[in-house]
Amino acid sequence: MNNFSSRTLWRFGYSARLLNTNHFRTAASSTSFPAVWMLLAQYSGRIPGSFVVVQRNSFFTMPETVEDKADLELYSPPPKVRGMTQLNREAFKRTVVVPVLKVKKEIIGTLLKSLKHTVLQRPGLKRVIEDPEDENSRLLILDPHKIPEFSLGESEQEVLKQFNIPPAVCKYDLELTYDNFKSEEILRAVLPEGQDVTSGFSRVGHIAHLNLRDHQLPYRHLIGQVIIDKNPGVTCVVNKTSIIDSTYRNFQMEVLAGESNLVTKVKENNIAYELDFSKVYWNPRLSTEHGRIVELLKPGDVLFDVFAGVGPFAIPAAKKKCSVFANDLNPESYNWLLHNCKLNKVYNKIKAFNMDGRDFLLGPVREELSKELPLQTEEQKTSFHIVMNLPALALEFLDVFRHLLVGEPCSTAVLPTVHCYGFSKHGDPAKDIQERAEALLGTSLDGRCSTYLVRNVAPNKEMMCISFQIPADVLYKRPCPAEEKPASKRLRTSKDFSEETLLS
Repeated sequence: MNNFSSRTLWRFGYSARLLNTNHFRTAASSTSFPAVWMLLAQYSGRIPGSFVVVQRNSFFTMPETVEDKADLELYSPPPKVRGMTQLNREAFKRTVVVPVLKVKKEIIGTLLKSLKHTVLQRPGLKRVIEDPEDENSRLLILDPHKIPEFSLGESEQEVLKQFNIPPAVCKYDLELTYDNFKSEEILRAVLPEGQDVTSGFSRVGHIAHLNLRDHQLPYRHLIGQVIIDKNPGVTCVVNKTSIIDSTYRNFQMEVLAGESNLVTKVKENNIAYELDFSKVYWNPRLSTEHGRIVELLKPGDVLFDVFAGVGPFAIPAAKKKCSVFANDLNPESYNWLLHNCKLNKVYNKIKAFNMDGRDFLLGPVREELSKELPLQTEEQKTSFHIVMNLPALALEFLDVFRHLLVGEPCSTAVLPTVHCYGFSKHGDPAKDIQERAEALLGTSLDGRCSTYLVRNVAPNKEMMCISFQIPADVLYKRPCPAEEKPASKRLRTSKDFSEETLLS
């Protein structure tokens, strides 16, 4: 990634030229262009060797070209790039006409502040350039969209009056190159008209992750290269080619552009993680949710992370001095979890497991709860949190909590809180998630749970989190009366022993 630290998103690769002449025309002048130049203009669409000065609310109408129009398409790449599938950066060159003011260089800085809402603000283009006719002057490029018909408004004219600058706007030929266009402008110009343009992506370290639609696939390699060009630090672009595998939460992907190295380093909530993006699950859109859950924890709390991945819940919790039990079925996730524990110096604070989630709940979780819950006192209470972040399947694991423990709940114990994630396409996703959780737990959660919208995954598909304290009548299997008072055992007699021997 360090090799690209000097890469600049907007490179100053443009060139511009001012058409010089002593023959020009303003609204206050009757001076005309030589007839021969007007004749040339019929063929070229331009007056060669000239720039046009517009004074106050009037402007000189030059032979009209597409570039002369200061409309919404001013900064669009040339039409000839439509349908391009292999990136040709040279094909994006075009010249546009923009308004400029001629200003003495001593006052250019002050004037910039006064006209900050009128000057060109477009990234990658200089607002002040040298005047080829006068080394003591500079040309200030104005935003064509703010100067309709190259005419200054009253407020701009007042500013110029304060600086004793003539309110004359010049037309200036500005050459734009590939470097001056934004990625969405490039892709909008290349892809077929009327089709969705993908310029957004998930950033995972040096990797940009796309989910392209079918109509975008013929342009996928070009899209990948454009994203690398326009985003410093991105050196690899991948496209998901299959749905997420529910077992290991990974998916097939194709490298569209750049290097094929998919081992990357990310930083989330001030904690660093390393991972192989092709083999483990990582979603940068869950950063806020990871932080939200960790914020609920207090030092000394116990966290059971059933589907831990590479540790985005577990490691921050350990750094917060919580006791952490972290599990993941994917061997790659488990190995990267151990790696990240060492990376963040919490290796001795996390007990890691490579098990099926159900086995983890029935084994280490049950064992720890059985041991710790009876030890709780009024003076020393520990909160237990169970995080189940596998939204495609996690709700199906909730039935494990039914009679997970045996005996009577300790009156002073704080029962565990579950944070379970799920997807919903229901019109009322909060109600849907609660009802599904209730069905698996075998009890009502009305007034005993909260639901939280994590994010919108797709149209009509939400990722939800339901949090609840496991009800005692669900968590504990109380002994039946016969088990509570077992029959008194009598001493075995020799007769009993003899009969047992005969029966055997």
